[in-house]
Amino acid sequence: MALKARVLYDFHSENPGEISITENELVTLFSEEELDGWLEGENSRGEAGLFPASYVEITRDQITSNTNNNGLSSPKAKAVTPTHTSYTSPESQRGLGAGSGGSGGGSFHTSQGSDDDWDDDWDDSSPTNAAQGMGTSPPLYPVTSSLPGRRDSSQQHQQQAKSSATVGRNLNRFSTFVKSGGEAFLLGEASAFVKDGDRICVVMSKNGPEWQEDPYPFMCTIDDPTKQTKFKGMKSYMSYGLTPTHTNVQVNRRYKHFDWLYARLVERFPVISVPHLPEKQATGRFEEDFISKRRKGLIWWMNHMITHPVLARCDVFQHFLTCGADEKAWKMGKRKAERDELVGSNFFLTISTPAVPLDLQEVESKIEGFKSFTKRMDENIVVVNVTINDFARKQITGFKKEYQKVGQSFALLGQAFELDQQAYSGGLNRAIAYTGEAYEQVGEYFAEQPRRDLAPISDLLDLYRGHLANFPDIIHVQKGALTKVKDCPKQEGELHDRCNIISCATLAEIQHFHRTRVRDFRSQMQHHLQEQIGFFQKITAKLQDALQKYDDDQ
Repeated sequence: MALKARVLYDFHSENPGEISITENELVTLFSEEELDGWLEGENSRGEAGLFPASYVEITRDQITSNTNNNGLSSPKAKAVTPTHTSYTSPESQRGLGAGSGGSGGGSFHTSQGSDDDWDDDWDDSSPTNAAQGMGTSPPLYPVTSSLPGRRDSSQQHQQQAKSSATVGRNLNRFSTFVKSGGEAFLLGEASAFVKDGDRICVVMSKNGPEWQEDPYPFMCTIDDPTKQTKFKGMKSYMSYGLTPTHTNVQVNRRYKHFDWLYARLVERFPVISVPHLPEKQATGRFEEDFISKRRKGLIWWMNHMITHPVLARCDVFQHFLTCGADEKAWKMGKRKAERDELVGSNFFLTISTPAVPLDLQEVESKIEGFKSFTKRMDENIVVVNVTINDFARKQITGFKKEYQKVGQSFALLGQAFELDQQAYSGGLNRAIAYTGEAYEQVGEYFAEQPRRDLAPISDLLDLYRGHLANFPDIIHVQKGALTKVKDCPKQEGELHDRCNIISCATLAEIQHFHRTRVRDFRSQMQHHLQEQIGFFQKITAKLQDALQKYDDDQ
C-alpha cells in the first residue's frame, strides 16, 4: 500500500531535486526514512523530488489486532513527528575555505598556512584559499530549527516544535543561501559582538537603499612592478608599489597578497560584489606584456575597491594598504583577519537599516528587474568584446598591411618616375615618395591604436563580467530569505525583520553597482572617443603634410 502524507504548509522549491507542495495536498512518499529532515516523494502533479519532512504529516491505514463489533479491522492514522539532528558545532568547523561561508551560528575561518608559508613558500601559481575537502558524512553544518530567546526547557521545546513546523531548511547544504550564512541569520542563529567601527549603514535615498558614503575617500596608485628575488636568487617574484593618498606611504605587495585579500573579502561580505582579480598565468609571468596587462587589471581592481563605501573602509583592506615593512605587525593583522568572527551569518549583524522596512513585493520586483538587466548586459558584453577584439585584430594586422601595401605601391611609382631625368619632375617624384611613406606610417598608427582606445574598453568589460558573475549568488541569498518568509507565515514578523536586512543590503549593493557602472562607462566611452578623434586627427595631419609636398616643389 502506498504511503501517503498530507501537506501542512506551502513549500516552494528553490533547488534542483526539490518539488513544490501546497497546503492540504496529498503526496505519495517513496520512503519513511528522512534525509537530514527531508522526505522523497511525488506531488499531485506527478513531480518527484524532495520536500521538508516538517511540512507534512504522514498518514496510512494500519491493520491492527483489535477488531470492531463487525469483526472488521479499524484503520488508524499514524502521525510521524519529524526530528532534526545537530551535527558538528561551529567551533569544530574552523579551517574551512572561504567558499564554505558560515551556515551556523559561528563563523568559518580560512587559513593560508603558517606565517612562514606567507613569506617564503607562496608563489603566484599556488592555490589561494582553496576550500578544504567537504568531507564525508556527517556534514559540517549545524542542523537545527532553534531560534533565539528561549527562557526554559519546556518553552525551548515548544519553540523548537513550532519552528520545525514552519521553517524548513534547504536540502542543498552547499547552496549559496546556506554557505553565505543567509539561512542561519534568517533563522536567528547568528551571534557575535559588533563594535561601532564595524557597523555598516544602509540609508534611504530617492533611488532606494544605498550604502552610506565613506566620509574619508582616498585614492591609491600602483607603480610599475619590479622584479625581486629571494633565497639567493633561487626564487623570483614581481612586487607592486602601492601608495594610498591618506597615508602617502608606499607599501610593496605581491600578487599573492592581493589574492589573499580577495579571499578574505569574499568570505566577509556575502552580499557585496568583490571585483575579480586579473587572472593568473602559469607561464610567462615575467614577460613584459603580461606584467603590463596585470598591472592595468590591478589598477581597475583597486579603483573599484577604494570607491566602494563598505570595502574601502574594511579593516582588512586598510591593513593591506597601510601595513609597511613591519613583518610582525603584518602577521598580526593577517591572523586577525583569518579569525574574523563577522563572516557568514554574523556579517548581517553588522548592517543597520532605515527605520521604515521595505515592501517585500517591491523588493522582489526590483530583484527580478535587475536579474533581467544583468542577463542582457552580460550577453551584450560578450558581443561587444568579440566585436572590438576582432576589429583590433584587423587594425593590428589587416589594416596595417593594407595601408603599407598602398604606401609601397606609391613608392614604386615614384621610383619609376625617377627614371625621367627632367628637372621639373623632381618635385613630383619626391612628393609621391613622401605619400608612400605617409601611408606606411598610417598603417603603423592603425596597429598602435587598439591598445589606446579598444584595449581599455575590453579591460573594463572583463572587470564587469566578473561583477555580473557575482550577482547570481548575491541574488540567491536575498531570494532564499524572501522564500522563507513566504513559506513561514507563522514566523512572519520575526523573519521579516531579518529578511529586510538582507534585502536592504542587496538593493544597496545593486544601487552601488549601477552608480559605478554609469561612472565607469561614461568615462571610458569619453576616453575612447577622445582617442579616436586624436587618432584620425593624427592621420589627417599626416595626409595634409603629404598634400603640401605637391605644392612645395612646383
